[in-house]
Amino acid sequence: MELDRLSIDNEGLIPSIKSVDVEYSFGKGESEKQVLFDNNLTIYPGEIVIMTGPSGSGKTTLLTLIGALRSMQKGSIQFLGRELLNLSDNGKHDLRKEIGFIFQHHNLFESLSALDTLKVAMQLQIPKPSPEQAEKEATELLQRLGLGERMTYKPSRLSGGQKQRVAIARALINHPKLILADEPTAALDQESGQMVIELFKERAQEEKATVLIVTHDNRILDAADRIVNMVDGHIHSNILIKEHLRICEYLNHCHVFKDVKASILNNVAHQLKRKSYKPGEIIIKQGDHGEHFYLIDTGRAVASLEKNGISQEVAVLGGGQSFGELALLNDEPRAATITAQSDVEAYLLNKNDFLSVIENPPALGDEIRNIYMQAG
Repeated sequence: MELDRLSIDNEGLIPSIKSVDVEYSFGKGESEKQVLFDNNLTIYPGEIVIMTGPSGSGKTTLLTLIGALRSMQKGSIQFLGRELLNLSDNGKHDLRKEIGFIFQHHNLFESLSALDTLKVAMQLQIPKPSPEQAEKEATELLQRLGLGERMTYKPSRLSGGQKQRVAIARALINHPKLILADEPTAALDQESGQMVIELFKERAQEEKATVLIVTHDNRILDAADRIVNMVDGHIHSNILIKEHLRICEYLNHCHVFKDVKASILNNVAHQLKRKSYKPGEIIIKQGDHGEHFYLIDTGRAVASLEKNGISQEVAVLGGGQSFGELALLNDEPRAATITAQSDVEAYLLNKNDFLSVIENPPALGDEIRNIYMQAG
């Protein structure tokens, strides 16, 4: 669900990241395995974007391509208008100076204290800060991350969470234009994780830094603008967080999903496809074979029944209301015609995905069928 309206909202801005038809494979010849397929993603300055998806879906590979840590193979990635495809080694080196990297493995030098780690990283600044300024800025950032009493400690004397916070401080100390983070809060407790999230928000809002985070940590949802979901090497969905939460709320109030866990509703929201209908346009037609479940976001639609050649209006549907599930549950033709009364924005879920959700656990599908049969 690519957000065309996002481009309109940011018209005139140069995207921080713009990837077009990006593909990537590991190995060569018979051992070659493609892991990314035709990925398109545009991220603007000041956005915090979460990337999710199952293990092996290509998230980290795409992240490392965006950060010029891997060489591009096919497609285009631009960082603030600079093309990464065929970029020279020197060009990649210069570009990385404007990126803050946070990896799952901390990659700290065992011989350097937390404070010295940041001061060494600050030597990449142009012009280089004075020793006094470097000491001051590094100290302030480490204190902000709750490491004031651990600044002189080397990695061997730090816990996993403390090492992670040092790595995060190292990534942020030079005020990068782009922050790329792979599970940055996974090893952090609630308090430390919140510190990091607040720092990301500040950098995005005050410095217009772009933050792209691969994560499964739902604590970051409140700070993020968008969530991108990857499946089998494809960007499967790309939606605004507020929109995503609204969809989950809609689904939660649908009778057919009332007993479904929040984690499953979250996955369902990623699978929905958005579609627009003009006034007078038929969304589903009585007697047709059912292929989708529908959820109205905005607008109004009319349900009508035709009997003996006479059409009768039976209901008006609006935002948050759903329809089309009965034909999918019973594998029967559509029982009514639904026509857009105004401009309608709706979300569609295909039959296979719909059935896979309500049949998990299997008893749920039987219960729902019984409810509809009794209502009829």
